[in-house]
Amino acid sequence: MVLKKVLPSLVVAAMLIALWWLLVAVTQSVIFPTPWQVLEAMAELARNGTLWEHIGASLFRVGSGFGLAVAFAIPLGLWMGWVPGAYATLNPIFQILRPISPIAWIPIAILWFGVGNESPIFLIFISSVFPMIVQTVAGVHTIERRYLRAAENFGVSRATLFRQVVIPAVLPQIIVGMRIGLGVAWLVVVAAEMIALHSGLGYLIIDSRNAGNRYDLVIAGMIIIGLIGLGLDGAMRLLEKHRLVRWRYAH
Repeated sequence: MVLKKVLPSLVVAAMLIALWWLLVAVTQSVIFPTPWQVLEAMAELARNGTLWEHIGASLFRVGSGFGLAVAFAIPLGLWMGWVPGAYATLNPIFQILRPISPIAWIPIAILWFGVGNESPIFLIFISSVFPMIVQTVAGVHTIERRYLRAAENFGVSRATLFRQVVIPAVLPQIIVGMRIGLGVAWLVVVAAEMIALHSGLGYLIIDSRNAGNRYDLVIAGMIIIGLIGLGLDGAMRLLEKHRLVRWRYAH
């Protein structure tokens, strides 16, 4: 069953790799690598240990910034969705800040935090916090009023209503926001590492480009970023199978 689901993707990937190899052979490029040269570059990075150092650095920054964003965005989003005054006050501010590209914050991050880990963690926080706030607020606003009225008819207290009705109803939207936020965070950390750091997968790519046009390492870094991004999204999707939110995804 699992093989049947992934087989079409594997076939398309194999076709793209074959096309890539063919184009390099036809053009006789001396700079752009073949798939085999990229695999050799990955093996080289794995053997000397730099691959694991760069992956660990990037994952640490994403985990730190994303964790802070989750801890901030979800309670705030629930509060904004539940309290009309909070929504009316804070939503315009967030709607002004949300369209600003996280990359535009890089000079500010360097000014405030320097070129250490704090800068990319701040950028990841900024990039991932707004999608989660928006999705959480939307989840609260889209709760069917009959659920709330039914609970009120049974004399359920406001705190119990919030804990046992509102939060379970909003969880699917929260997970969607987390998936979006994590995807954006993974994009942003790579861009930040290209500009302001000396470790991580983003730095690996730009350093390989500057150190003798090692495009085999550049492409290897890009593929590794994509594979890790796929894995992170898959890990987030596992939350959809939790018993508290399974109802939302049932067919």
